[in-house]
Amino acid sequence: RYILRFKKSINKDKTETMNKLDAYKMDGLGNDFIIFDKRKKSISLTKKEIIKISDRKNIGCDQVIFINNDERHDAYLTFFNSDGGEIAACGNGTRCVADLLIRESNKKNISLKTKAGILEAELSKNDLIRINMGQPIFNWKEIPLSKEMNNENLKIKIISDDGNETEGGFALSIGNPHVIFFIDDYENYNIKNIGPKLENHNLFPKKCNVTFAKIIDKDHIKVKVWERGAGLTKACGTAACATTVASSILKLTNRTANVEFSEGMLNIEWSFNNNIWMSGKVSTIKEIKISF
Repeated sequence: RYILRFKKSINKDKTETMNKLDAYKMDGLGNDFIIFDKRKKSISLTKKEIIKISDRKNIGCDQVIFINNDERHDAYLTFFNSDGGEIAACGNGTRCVADLLIRESNKKNISLKTKAGILEAELSKNDLIRINMGQPIFNWKEIPLSKEMNNENLKIKIISDDGNETEGGFALSIGNPHVIFFIDDYENYNIKNIGPKLENHNLFPKKCNVTFAKIIDKDHIKVKVWERGAGLTKACGTAACATTVASSILKLTNRTANVEFSEGMLNIEWSFNNNIWMSGKVSTIKEIKISF
């Protein structure tokens, strides 16, 4: 069990008033989350508290997720990056919550409402969680970009550690903005240095997620991801979706591909009806206590 403590209030005798919150900790391929269930008990956290919880010096996570009641769907999910900013979509986080709710309800199919749309999730073979991430967005205003341009090649120049230059950048949205660079020697491009600059590039008014991708073959892509508001991440579900869609459009891969992160793979299928299906493993569910 993890215990995280914050000073909430101190009375005249200098004794701390503590409120303990139940939460879950899960991850998808190392992309980790702290999940609060608000369906039975109201929970309200400030931006500062979300940042504190996400800090790797404490419990640490890439995103904080809240499960809310919804009249028409199994739950309504809200997501917050480690910088405290709210985001509309989180693929691996949605898969983790889907696993939790599927186990809770003994259902094999559930629907989850998010600000990016309604996501359908199912328990597939080998205990993998498969989720419909919706449809990709290519319109420059909806990605969004700051001006109209060819989203398949933004002509952004990035430089490797040994001085080589790559020009490109495929932009699209999977509920959140992404830019992907396809680079054969992507190991030589320092995403820790380049990622923050691209995240905050003036072409992206709402910032963006940054992916460096290496095509292994028509069914296999290796990636590194700098996540908007979270930094370097071990995995990112929407980045895997965006990369597969972009590589398919550019004829680099098939419409179905395995996207490899440092701790495993996600299988992405961009179906001909334009929906993107993502499958992969999630961790066991850890119950934790967070004290304020």
